[in-house]
Amino acid sequence: MANIDHLALLTWGNHKWMDWRNRNSEIAPDLSEANLREFNLKGINFVGVNLFRADLSQAKLIDADLKEANLSLANLSLAELNNASLIATNLTGANLQKSDLSGADLSLANLIGADMSGANLRGADLENANLIGTVMMQVDLTGSHLNNGNFTQANLHAAELVEVCLYRADLQKANLSNAHLNGAYLFRANLSFADLSGADLRWSNLSKVNLTGANLMGANLRGANLAGANFTNVNLAEATMPDGTINITS
Repeated sequence: MANIDHLALLTWGNHKWMDWRNRNSEIAPDLSEANLREFNLKGINFVGVNLFRADLSQAKLIDADLKEANLSLANLSLAELNNASLIATNLTGANLQKSDLSGADLSLANLIGADMSGANLRGADLENANLIGTVMMQVDLTGSHLNNGNFTQANLHAAELVEVCLYRADLQKANLSNAHLNGAYLFRANLSFADLSGADLRWSNLSKVNLTGANLMGANLRGANLAGANFTNVNLAEATMPDGTINITS
């Protein structure tokens, strides 16, 4: 449960909270399980704060500093986290459905098992983030940076990944069916056993990519760079090849 004194400070307003934090930097605030639904926390200093199971749904956290905070199992659905700093933040099992994380820095964040369905992540930084098993259906990751991210078994069905950077990202067994990856940079990414059926990969860079056992049935690869890619046991049935022809065999 949240520390009553810490919660009271927050309810007195952001300025009071910020002043207290500046004077007591050695204290790690405890706001676990706090009800902060719809709170205006724009620009708040939540560095290292314990927000385990906190309800931050529909909260305004624009430009907030949440570095290394504990947000595991927190409810952040519909929260406004535009340009927030979530570097190395613990978000395991968190609910981020339909949240706005555009421009947010989630590098090194732990998002294992989180639900980000329908979230706006345009221009976000997820480099070196851990997203094993994360639900990311229909998220908008247009123009985001995902280099070296771990997306093993993540669900990215129908996600917007236009022109994203996925250099050396681990996407093995990920669900990317019907995802939009046109113009994406996937150099040396691991897509082994991934589901890319119906995915739009036009003009993407798939050079040196590991596609062992991947399902590319009905995918669009027109103009894609496949130099040095591993196509062992790949299903290319009905896929549109780089030259525009339709593959009629698997």
